[in-house]
Amino acid sequence: MVEWLRGFYASSGARALADTMFGWSGKLLVALLILLVGWWFARRMSAGLQRMLLRGGADPLLGNFLRNLAFVLLLALVVVGALDRAGVPTASLLAALGAAGLAIGLALQGSLSNLAAGVLLMAFRPFRVGDSIEVGAISGVVQSVSLMQTFLLTGDNREVILPNAKVAGDVIVNVNARGTRRVDLAVGIGHDADVGRAIDLLREVAAADARVLAQPATEAAVVQLAESGVQLALRAWTRSGDYGGVQSDLLRTIKQRFDAEGVALARPSREVVLREVVPAEPR
Repeated sequence: MVEWLRGFYASSGARALADTMFGWSGKLLVALLILLVGWWFARRMSAGLQRMLLRGGADPLLGNFLRNLAFVLLLALVVVGALDRAGVPTASLLAALGAAGLAIGLALQGSLSNLAAGVLLMAFRPFRVGDSIEVGAISGVVQSVSLMQTFLLTGDNREVILPNAKVAGDVIVNVNARGTRRVDLAVGIGHDADVGRAIDLLREVAAADARVLAQPATEAAVVQLAESGVQLALRAWTRSGDYGGVQSDLLRTIKQRFDAEGVALARPSREVVLREVVPAEPR
């Protein structure tokens, strides 16, 4: 029996089978090693990318998303390399994966556009949580920004959920970006009123409000001679958070000071001319 086994192994067929099995085992061992080292490398690289983004001030949600995305992409490359080293044809696999990715992308086109817009919003930060913004005809305070949607809270306590693609593709007005805002008030006085005194009163009212900033300086001037009166403008700067209160208080105080000083506000006026119509004498 032993002599037969020796003779069988010594034959060319047995030697070829043994060489083939040894070759396959070697390839599988190398492929497994590539998978293990590649998995470790992808994990370390993706974690390093997240730490770098967080140190740079990126949003934690964006950092976590990019870490997972980098890990999946690197791991996919490692798997393809391991399969190729094991002798598995990868050309057809890559073609199938590409076709599947294209089909998924077309099916999720709207969602992917929102996802891409969310990544851009978190990366470039045109606004932050707590900012008061206007997007198209919608205004509110930013409550949170996710990868797919932006959540706003309106002044009347309604929550508005906007797709990120709409936010990124529309005009964004960030009210809090600069920290200060200019209060523009239009005040009309009668034609007979003292324009110089009215302008002085506007400046005094603005200077008396502690929320009005000294710089930039407050401006008060005549802007128009209208049919109903003389149009004045008051431009005063304040902090963004005080804008609404300053605007309301200045208007109320201006009305009180004008009444106390006898400065008449503009009123629409019409001149009516009555003419006596003499009837024609009969012929």
